[in-house]
Amino acid sequence: MGRGISGHEKPYEGATNVWLTPKELIGALGPFECDPCAADPRPFDCATVNYTEADDGLSKRWNGFAWCNPPYGPWVGVWLERMRTHRNGIALVFARTDTKAMQSALHAADAVFFLAGRLTFLRSAPPFEPAKQNAGAPSILLGYGGIAVQKLLDFSKKRPGVFYPNGEREEAA
Repeated sequence: MGRGISGHEKPYEGATNVWLTPKELIGALGPFECDPCAADPRPFDCATVNYTEADDGLSKRWNGFAWCNPPYGPWVGVWLERMRTHRNGIALVFARTDTKAMQSALHAADAVFFLAGRLTFLRSAPPFEPAKQNAGAPSILLGYGGIAVQKLLDFSKKRPGVFYPNGEREEAA
């Protein structure tokens, strides 16, 4: 069982689970101190400390404000649970609101931002160009902790989408 962004598990659909975050998104939401799902290779660092598949980011200590763009597929819930326990960062995933993992994440997050439209991720190999098509599904940003709430609020004033602070956050069952 793999656990990262660079094909760390058998692709759930398509040729890869690598969905490289557009640099503008990292610039608008960062800086980040830890990226436990860093791609290898990658066109830029999303954080000061970057754990790749070889490092097994789930087994490492996450320090500071974390960025988590986990491998998409059946293991996304494990990564979102880890972000919930870390409580200091932002996760980017598809807005699959019908899944058990997303239902838990929506209850656990301190803030949620539904991005308007669909992201165009970067290709997973040099020269890391934007993909020819958008992601094919809507994306959501899940914020954990006060820093993330403020960053998502500020982001919502500049980017189309819908921001929800979760002031009545319940721990997911």
